[in-house]
Amino acid sequence: MPLVEVTYKPELPETVLRELGEWLPHLVSMAVECPEEPYDGDLRPGDVEIRFRELGKFDRCGMDVVIEVRSKYFASRAENRQERCERLLADVEKFVDANIGVYLTLPVAGWAQSE
Repeated sequence: MPLVEVTYKPELPETVLRELGEWLPHLVSMAVECPEEPYDGDLRPGDVEIRFRELGKFDRCGMDVVIEVRSKYFASRAENRQERCERLLADVEKFVDANIGVYLTLPVAGWAQSE
């Protein structure tokens, strides 16, 4: 279950943010797919959580958009995390014309949710 935080500059059009919100669950799921957590294309509540945060007046960022993905550590994910990160960036760049950064971290973590 990836947690995704999208930090963006205030001047980024709302249409771009809306598109990111629509596409990111699928793109992130493909980027972190692994044998331990396969992606079947059928996202359910809790599978991908995305939060959008506009940069504040004291924040400093050289990018238009930074996408931070946190997904549970599995060795199969970790062995090619840079490739996964670059693939996610390339997928996002296909429909978002902006200066984008992608950060993928794989912490040792657990997840539980109510039904």
